[in-house]
Amino acid sequence: MKSHGITTLSIQEPLIFDQGSEKRCAFSLPDEGRFGPIEQSIPKHWIREEIEGFPEVSEPELVRHFTRLSTWNYGLDTGFYPLGSCTMKYNPKVNEEAACIPGLSGAHPYQPESISQGALRLLYDLERYLSEITGMDRCTLQPAAGAQGELCGMMLIRAHLERNGSGRRRVLIPDTSHGTNPASVAMCGFEAVPLKSGTKGIIETDAVRNLMDDDVAAIMVTNPNTLGLFEKNIAEIADVVHKQGGFVYCDGANLNALMGMVKVGDLGVDIVHMNLHKTFSTPHGGGGPGAGPVAVKETFAPFLPVPEVVKEKNGIFAFNDDLPLSIGKLKSFYGNFLVCVKAYSYIRAMGARGLRQATQTAVTNANYIRKRLEGHYHLPYDDHCMHECVFTDRLQKKRGVTTLDIAKSIIDRGFHPPTIYFPLVVEGALMIEPTETESREEIDRFVEAMIDIAEETEKNPQNIKDSPRKTKIGRVDEVTAARKPVLRWSPGTDE
Repeated sequence: MKSHGITTLSIQEPLIFDQGSEKRCAFSLPDEGRFGPIEQSIPKHWIREEIEGFPEVSEPELVRHFTRLSTWNYGLDTGFYPLGSCTMKYNPKVNEEAACIPGLSGAHPYQPESISQGALRLLYDLERYLSEITGMDRCTLQPAAGAQGELCGMMLIRAHLERNGSGRRRVLIPDTSHGTNPASVAMCGFEAVPLKSGTKGIIETDAVRNLMDDDVAAIMVTNPNTLGLFEKNIAEIADVVHKQGGFVYCDGANLNALMGMVKVGDLGVDIVHMNLHKTFSTPHGGGGPGAGPVAVKETFAPFLPVPEVVKEKNGIFAFNDDLPLSIGKLKSFYGNFLVCVKAYSYIRAMGARGLRQATQTAVTNANYIRKRLEGHYHLPYDDHCMHECVFTDRLQKKRGVTTLDIAKSIIDRGFHPPTIYFPLVVEGALMIEPTETESREEIDRFVEAMIDIAEETEKNPQNIKDSPRKTKIGRVDEVTAARKPVLRWSPGTDE
């Protein structure tokens, strides 16, 4: 079997296209439906003509095929996922159960507020929890993801400037920020101004001071930055920006390194977004929708999206659309509600002490990995990290082994690869984030696997370059797969 840009290794299990026989069927329909003959009960646009070459299989064959495919997947329920700058941590199942409570999962966004009091109170309380965690005054849960949270933040800044007759149009963006920051800036009509980080991997106050003028609207700071380092000068930088009439936006995607320990609002931050699908126990990426709440200081409260959840004098919760300065609606209804339910459940279960301990453990785990792999891999910034540590392939490159080869080789050793080639300020980067959910034993297994790769690179680098060798699918031709992807099966082909 061929797949575009992929070399397939020998597979013992029979492929679905090699199974079955004519007239074998995995389902049965009654001759008569509710409204007569079954073929008349199914809309015509749902019925396809016969497809030549499509396998005809029984129910057991079909079930075993898809179950077999599921066992080839790698996920957080099967193993360690050290994907740096993404906080791919295990999510407690109790929070998933909370989101399945019928009164919450079955709530309809158009149902009256009178029978939505529980849901509205949950949203109201969650906004205040997140405000407390970040040290801010107000919060909106509307943004559907971190990138939309960034967009919301920049829209708030633009609305504030326009309300006060300011024409500032430049935003400072450090080279250690997340890649979506410049896009959010451009979409709001601002000009992104690059800001080079210092030799220690963090922003230097003088560099900001040299760029600040009457046309700078804000600075977007990712803290901790994408090198996994805490921006130690953030309070001084905020003071410089504020004195020049600008604002400080914090990309809080990496809040997993700060919650319970540091309130960004106390550091001079005016606006911050959070990724509930990173820090607060909700699925990430293909696992489900995200959420990117934005918390602000009181200055920006009048501009927050509508509607807002309010608690009236009689104790009744309601939606309020009477915000004349609002930037408007960001998302249909009120954000991804069930994602918020999981975050609420997580925060209530953990409590202040638990959130603090989670942060401490995540930071400890990352520094443990950094120290154990030091000497085996090049460490571009030899300083204590936060929730993630960054190495490079400089030592392995001497033997012809690259970051990509290392990532492929770790698959053969039973782990998902870490983030590679990011952040861009580090050549050949390997970014590792263990999170707080991994045990000492699991982290040691991962570290030993990484050390084994480094040692084998010295003895037989070709073995590393030929990885992965134990997977169902061999190494992907990533250029061809990206430019000419084959996303669906076509009859009469072997692709």
